[in-house]
Amino acid sequence: MIDYSPFWETLEKSDENWYTLTKKHHLSDSTLFRLKHNKFVSMKTINDLCRILNCNIEDIARYVPSDSDQIL
Repeated sequence: MIDYSPFWETLEKSDENWYTLTKKHHLSDSTLFRLKHNKFVSMKTINDLCRILNCNIEDIARYVPSDSDQIL
């Protein structure tokens, strides 16, 4: 499972917030909702967040093993 809790910690430390991400940077509320609930987001979105927040991908997401992961 991909966990986006690092994103919220990074966002908290930045000058950005939910409002500026949606109004200034044109991210959708549904994208932020998906991040909040650890749902799928595209790599383009991850790239945009890294650019906006001037951070690395590990500041946005981390992998956490889960029983619900797809069997390979």
